[in-house]
Amino acid sequence: MIFDFGILIKVKEMASIYSYEYQLVINTLRKARIEKGITQKSLAQALDRPQSFIAKIENGERRLDVVEFVHIAHLLSVDYVLILEKILFKKQPKKLK
Repeated sequence: MIFDFGILIKVKEMASIYSYEYQLVINTLRKARIEKGITQKSLAQALDRPQSFIAKIENGERRLDVVEFVHIAHLLSVDYVLILEKILFKKQPKKLK
């Protein structure tokens, strides 16, 4: 499925792991993991990665890419589309002309 939101997001807004949007993603995934009683180790094993992979994502040492985000959200039964919609509709960037 391809989404075309027809918007331009400023690159500098996307660059920081400390942005509100990025923290929303990480905090949502972390909260879901904890609420479901899933350890960092078991989530990492499902991804065929070391436990430190999840720890570094959650503590901001490693940036989560979009493919990893989708896989982790799926494993945690989190609707990644809803997370992306929260980001999209939080701000209304200027539309392309």
